[in-house]
Amino acid sequence: MPELPEVEALAHHLREHAIYRPVARVDIASMSVLKTFDPPVTALAGRVVTGAARYGKFLAVEFADRPADSLHLITHLSRAGWLRWHDQAAATPPRPGRGPLALRVHLDSVGGPGFDLTEAGTQKRLSVYLVADPQEVPGIARLGPDALALTRDEFAALLHGRTERIKNLLTDQTVLAGIGNAYSDEILHTAKLSPYAVAGRLDAERVDALFAATRDVLTDAVERSVGMRAAELKSEKRSGLRVHARAGLPCPVCGDVIREVSFASKSFQYCPGCQTGGRPLADRRLSRLVK
Repeated sequence: MPELPEVEALAHHLREHAIYRPVARVDIASMSVLKTFDPPVTALAGRVVTGAARYGKFLAVEFADRPADSLHLITHLSRAGWLRWHDQAAATPPRPGRGPLALRVHLDSVGGPGFDLTEAGTQKRLSVYLVADPQEVPGIARLGPDALALTRDEFAALLHGRTERIKNLLTDQTVLAGIGNAYSDEILHTAKLSPYAVAGRLDAERVDALFAATRDVLTDAVERSVGMRAAELKSEKRSGLRVHARAGLPCPVCGDVIREVSFASKSFQYCPGCQTGGRPLADRRLSRLVK
């Protein structure tokens, strides 16, 4: 799933390649991705791209021909969605329901440059909204503060009194926006914290470590990703991960075997040597190993 660094890089890519280009046509290949209907996405025809932004893990393309008449094409890429830039696309409208293409935006001219929103797999969760104000998107309206926008004291205040496991808190977008499963694994490994540690019970030293790890991991990933072509971002993300999706491999820090805890629809990875004093976490939701 694209997280803060990848979405920030996609927004940067659009700012570099799409700004000041007019929309020639919008093709819809999957009506199910559209979560708004007024105005229709076809209303973008003739509008000029004036910006691109990130809201947590939401990506927004901005069209503001007039300050009082702005539109924002906003997408949540979910688990298998992606944005693909094209220098030249087929002029023939796509056939609905064929392949991963969900929506295509032609810029300058039909068949010219632009971008596709695609989704692989059978679980269709890609969401697209066209709104006058990003706060009209329910997921954006519920977002907590951005993970890279907090000071250390604000971060500590956010953790204070919370009873959730720290893994769950880091990935709760209503508490902290932008972090998903992969980078939360990396942050906790860097901070040397158990995923099952209770957020509100962390002492000042561990809060400092977690805050520093959050900034370091995300900032490093953003710096590595921004400026890359959209097609390269997924492999760049994988190459920078030390524990996530590496179960069974040696930890690059201490050499212990990276382990996994699996749930019905997801899993996370951690290093016992670095994070839990060498003890494996029970692979079930009701594990009592909280240290």
